Amino acid sequence: MTEIIIRPKSTWKLIDIAELLRYKELLYIFTWRDIKVRYKQTLLGVLWVIFQPLITTFIFTFFFGNLAKISSGDLPYSLFSLCGLVFWTFFSGSLSHASDSMITNESIIKKVYFPKILLPLSSITTGFVDFIINVFLLLLYALILGFIPQLIGLLIFPLGIILTAITAFGLGLFLSSFNVKYRDVRYILPFFIQILLFITPIIYPLAIVSERNRVIMALNPMTTVVELTRLVFDPKYPIYPNVIAISIFSALLLLLFGLWYFRKTEQFFADIV
Repeated sequence: MTEIIIRPKSTWKLIDIAELLRYKELLYIFTWRDIKVRYKQTLLGVLWVIFQPLITTFIFTFFFGNLAKISSGDLPYSLFSLCGLVFWTFFSGSLSHASDSMITNESIIKKVYFPKILLPLSSITTGFVDFIINVFLLLLYALILGFIPQLIGLLIFPLGIILTAITAFGLGLFLSSFNVKYRDVRYILPFFIQILLFITPIIYPLAIVSERNRVIMALNPMTTVVELTRLVFDPKYPIYPNVIAISIFSALLLLLFGLWYFRKTEQFFADIV
């Protein structure tokens, strides 16, 4: 008979890669389950993934592009805003589902042991599936407007995906842990995401912001993601190296803090969820 000894994990060992590899099939199961649940009994199915950024782009273009006359450089305002919304939808959707992952999987957490980190991680991978669909939408729309993606996109898109995933995962780990004890998170988070939308340069370019405020906005990693995406279609689009550096550092800091807080509180999930 094999003897299994379960010991408390060190708070300072932020992630156990070997354990995650052993449970990789469970991650696939969680991801596939979430995808099926999301579109089960929906009238339009996967079309909802495309519907959200398209309608938001239309609204932003009408109010901010046509009425407010916000500059979009050499890009049509619709393409300008869609560049940001494709990544923003990935971020906001992943963060929302990750923060609620412990509560929605309460029954599983109480019954069997598995690395709880798989739950918020599956939310990111589920959001990535939707993101791929929206990227094809973005590329198709750009080609229709006559804008050919630059080769630099082969570097920018992977960097944008990594930064977005790291940011959503780090924040998702913290909020999912916090949500176990304080259920206010599910009410506060939508408001937080809405505020964050307006302090991310989605409806306006970073170029119109003062240098001091650019540095502050760079603490939000999505600022760099959104701005770099526009460079794929407009090679003259202004980019600020200091903003990129700050955003990357901020994303890594969020990830480390999220992992640390999640590891610190994970042992109590089954008792208080």
